Amino acid sequence: MPLSVYLDTAPVVGERVFLHPSCQVIGDVTIAADASVWCNTVLRGDVNRIVIGRGSNVQDLTMGHVSHKTADKPDGSPLIIGDYVTVGHAVILHGCTIGNDCLIGMGSIIMDDVVIPDRVMIGAGSLVSPGKTLESGMLYMGRPAKAVRALTEEEVQYLRYSAEHYIRVKNNYLKGSVT
Repeated sequence: MPLSVYLDTAPVVGERVFLHPSCQVIGDVTIAADASVWCNTVLRGDVNRIVIGRGSNVQDLTMGHVSHKTADKPDGSPLIIGDYVTVGHAVILHGCTIGNDCLIGMGSIIMDDVVIPDRVMIGAGSLVSPGKTLESGMLYMGRPAKAVRALTEEEVQYLRYSAEHYIRVKNNYLKGSVT
């Protein structure tokens, strides 16, 4: 099982969650129902907490980490991912907050204290600089990421479709899993 305790804190996994055997989920990590964590992904909740929302998917080779609590910053920077979020392959998420119905494109880097509200799409390979707060309903791209345009209605619908597709895929894996 890809779950590891850190000090006295163990991951908490909801119902119908799929964790690929090659992923690593460490410490203070909570994964809600119907979420999935894919091949060679690392969610390291050692010095702060990580929360993965309902129906979200964190795809292959993604690294999720946090920043520790300090006197100047008593909450540190946890990693919070909302519901029905698709995190593409090889993404780095560090101490940021992602709202519901978002898509983080492959190879993107989202830094500490970034706030991505609901219904945002981050283009592949983008870098969102520390402390940025983005605007809902927008497509962001680039290094550093900038708002390119408003999402179309079809793109907004795709955000939920993408997460629901991964729920179907993880259910297929769960049917074939030996537990």
